[in-house]
Amino acid sequence: MKIALIGLTGAGKKTLFTLLTGRRTPEGRKPVESLEGAADIRDARVDALAEVCRPKRVTYAQNHFVLCPDAVAGSYEWLAAARRCHLVCLVARAFASESLYHPAGFVDPARDCSSLETDLLLADLQVVETRLERLARDARIGNLPPGQQVEQDVLRRCLVALSDGIRIADLELSAGELVAVRHVDLITRLPLLRVYNVAEDDLSAGFGPGVLAVSCQIEQEIMAMKDPDERRAYLELLGLDASGLDRMNAAAYAALGLMSFYTAGPDECRAWTIRKGSTAPVAGGRIHSDIERGFIRAEIIKLDGYLTAGSEGAARNAGMVQVRGRDYVLEDGDVVNFLHNA
Repeated sequence: MKIALIGLTGAGKKTLFTLLTGRRTPEGRKPVESLEGAADIRDARVDALAEVCRPKRVTYAQNHFVLCPDAVAGSYEWLAAARRCHLVCLVARAFASESLYHPAGFVDPARDCSSLETDLLLADLQVVETRLERLARDARIGNLPPGQQVEQDVLRRCLVALSDGIRIADLELSAGELVAVRHVDLITRLPLLRVYNVAEDDLSAGFGPGVLAVSCQIEQEIMAMKDPDERRAYLELLGLDASGLDRMNAAAYAALGLMSFYTAGPDECRAWTIRKGSTAPVAGGRIHSDIERGFIRAEIIKLDGYLTAGSEGAARNAGMVQVRGRDYVLEDGDVVNFLHNA
């Protein structure tokens, strides 16, 4: 899953991208270029399993972030990379600084997010209008095939909604209608996450629903601390139970409707990402396509039981293993062993 970082100049999205992924923006990067990087999702459940299993490797789930170009007035080329993502993260500056210029003249993160959302609506409106013009030309030449007729009908509804300031994500479309316009890559069909880059004193301030407060300055200080105990103590001093990066990663994960299941053993403890509601064969397919194709059954141990037992063997001896078939819907935190025909 890819998450687009979008923001005005000076919002802090480049710093946030580097903190999340460890990738720095290269020298000479062109203004229209995007940059991708992966960020581990720190997971206390993986750590707990690793404490029990003592594996050779510990592997966390990951989010993939796309650093988009700065927003440019009057052009939507900078949104090209974001259209291929699964979540849009609007990054807005929410701290004052006499040494850092703001494009609008003064700091107002709610205004900046509203302005960016308007850009997304207008960009989609332009795309829909262009596509409808093309379909109208095709219709004049000959009858549109059934698939394109459905597409035209749906896009006409999208045109009305976008003109009224309504995101496509908020428009009630059936699964078939969504499939009909999927290739159009409408960016307002994607879920939104708003991140305010705040000063230290505003980390605990309330910014309303749907807003996550992160301080890039504080996150840089936390990243500089190599001792985990020192990090925890600093977070407690700030009144936080997790770093801003961890909270942002978790919020993005939730906004995408994702969850984790786990595999555990002496070689590796690992978190695997699936959509909520995924069945056991689909989950197995995340590990290898052979598991989904040749699925026989899944052996499930609930995480708390696994940790209490202290090992897979002890959990089996205690009767904690649940055998489930292909209709089983995985629950967040399941520890799974898949049986399949290779």
